[in-house]
Amino acid sequence: MGLVPALEEPLKQPLKSVLGPATAKVMAEHLGLHTVGDLLHHYPRRYEERGQLTHLADLPMDEHVTVVAQVADARLHSFASARAPRGKGQRLEVTITDGSGRLQLVFFGNGVHKPHKELLPGTRAMFAGKVSVFNHRLQLAHPAYELLRGDGEETVENWAGALIPLYPATAKLESWKIGKAVQTVLPTAQDAVDPLPGALREGRGLLPLPEALLKIHRPHTKADIADARARLKWDEAFVLQVALARRRHADAQLPAVARTPAPDGLLTAFDARLPFTLTEGQRKVSQEIFDDLATEHPMHRLLQGEVGSGKTMVALRAMLAVVDAGGQAAMLAPTEVLAQQHHRSITEMMGELAEGGMLGGTEHATKVVLLTGSMGAAARRRALLDLATGEAGIVIGTHALIEDKVRFHDLGLVVVDEQHRFGVEQRDALRGKGKQPPHLLVMTATPIPRTVAMTVFGDLETSVLDQLPAGRSPIASHVVPAADKPHFLARAWERVREEVAGGHQAYVVCPRIGDEEDDPKKAARKKSPEDEAEKRPPLAVLDVADHLAKGPLQGLRVEVLHGRMHPDDKDAVMRRFAAGETDVLVATTVIEVGVNVPNATAMVIMDADRFGVSQLHQLRGRVGRGSAAGLCLLVTEMPEASAARQRLNAVASTLDGFELSRIDLEQRREGDVLGQAQSGARSSLRVLAVIEDEEVIAQAREEATKVVEADPELAHLPGLRTALHALLDDEREQYLEKG
Repeated sequence: MGLVPALEEPLKQPLKSVLGPATAKVMAEHLGLHTVGDLLHHYPRRYEERGQLTHLADLPMDEHVTVVAQVADARLHSFASARAPRGKGQRLEVTITDGSGRLQLVFFGNGVHKPHKELLPGTRAMFAGKVSVFNHRLQLAHPAYELLRGDGEETVENWAGALIPLYPATAKLESWKIGKAVQTVLPTAQDAVDPLPGALREGRGLLPLPEALLKIHRPHTKADIADARARLKWDEAFVLQVALARRRHADAQLPAVARTPAPDGLLTAFDARLPFTLTEGQRKVSQEIFDDLATEHPMHRLLQGEVGSGKTMVALRAMLAVVDAGGQAAMLAPTEVLAQQHHRSITEMMGELAEGGMLGGTEHATKVVLLTGSMGAAARRRALLDLATGEAGIVIGTHALIEDKVRFHDLGLVVVDEQHRFGVEQRDALRGKGKQPPHLLVMTATPIPRTVAMTVFGDLETSVLDQLPAGRSPIASHVVPAADKPHFLARAWERVREEVAGGHQAYVVCPRIGDEEDDPKKAARKKSPEDEAEKRPPLAVLDVADHLAKGPLQGLRVEVLHGRMHPDDKDAVMRRFAAGETDVLVATTVIEVGVNVPNATAMVIMDADRFGVSQLHQLRGRVGRGSAAGLCLLVTEMPEASAARQRLNAVASTLDGFELSRIDLEQRREGDVLGQAQSGARSSLRVLAVIEDEEVIAQAREEATKVVEADPELAHLPGLRTALHALLDDEREQYLEKG
């Protein structure tokens, strides 16, 4: 042993040196696992009990699954195909069952021989593959499998425990192979450095980390799993909350310029010209913001509200207050379409107050400039100059605002629209533009359950707008099952025609654009039966628009809008739609946020199952913005029993965004939600479930705040410091890679 240099920490060993280069490469590429520690923290997703079968009835579509089941029957068919014209093609169909449901497995061509010999009726095995639908039935095409004989030595040793761990796997690496790799590195778990302070661990009766790792991978009883999970949840919640508590602590030390609006300035003039009164909620939230702006520490506030609850109005009043106080305000939008739109609606709301330095402007007026990546050089120079001299009080733009060239005269407030598209680093980059850190207001239209807010935006105070302004109409939503009931789809297009006949307009939303380059490699391959069994690609804007204009919506004025169009063309299409010159706009999700056309009353979302719950809620918020009632039709070909249909039924059944965001979270893993917000990195959460573990998160937040207040540098907690570095490094690295 003397020759092996002592590693500082066995858990940092690269997997290459332990498992060999081939397995390590697959683990790195497909699962993001690089070190022994990464693999130890790749926890089983669930456990199968020997003798207890998975519910085949609730398999998720399109996901890679591992099931333990028994072969019910196997049939070999021959057929003719392009490759085997004389009826020599072979297809093996195997039905497996678990008592609750049945699932079809399909093997083709030369791949049929081995399973035909091995998968005899009565055999039990673990099967892994991707669930798809073929002829309205769930199936796995070419699954990998491992027989559970219980006689071969290796199998016995691996599955001797009553609980078989099933790991989050990929097509390249089945769960049982991951299990074997874990078995190899498990002894190093005893060297894991514990991030939890001893007093906290004992006070809450939690297992030491090495023991928790052992029990989660090789449990003997269900109690082992519960104890291990309880401990590992605390790690995740606590380390994350310490990171956020340190951000809050550091932010609270920063100085900022207090901004109090002049008594009879721009804000007063603006309020006087509003054609309506603000809702109670808008007034309350505005007051919270004004109180924050008046302090000498930077405001960090999250403003969340339902689609159409008037967040832009609240943000604009905050910006005007800062301009009144002599500063500048910047609003960041995630896309050019949105930036242009905010610019248009803000200048319209402000009228002559946005014409500072121009003939029509009033004495309090300021200049409102737009800054996006696709602007011409001259317009861009002019905008940059207006910012540098302070001539422009308000600037609205995309990420282009974060570029080095952009200089502000005195940046006092940054408003970030649609938070989930902006990482922590981007917020910091823009904050660095002020002489002193500017105040920060983050707006999100996807309502966030309280726990997610605590976990993702734990460094921000939260304000919620939950009333809709007067004059908003309810939106009726219905699921249209196109495969089961084709006549429902025909009726949907009739409804669109009826809305147009009544003087209104409609959106049709599709998941894809349709001008993507086809991959020549794919086109060259002849379609084999396996490919046919794959599901069709998502519907595309260009194809659907063409089909509608020639068919069900013939005679109506149909236009398309998508993200790859030139910004000027996009703008022209939107203007025509807003002016009522187009009846039906067929678009991708570029219309998801901020598009405001009160006359649009109907929306048909094609392949609605390809969108997330919050995205559907966002899209739906584009109709019913005027006095006429809105209609949203969710078109899907998914079978009645699928999880996708349940998700759509949930969207159709409620207009409450907070309720939907809870459903969304329960159905997706939080990784998606947290991942995007934490600087775009993959979620650091493995066992913590944000909705269920509300209590753990709240307690961890309290403990973290105490720890950070007592020891901001964590000088006395080396284990916690290491864990924190690991969390932040990971995210920093991934953020930089995404760039």
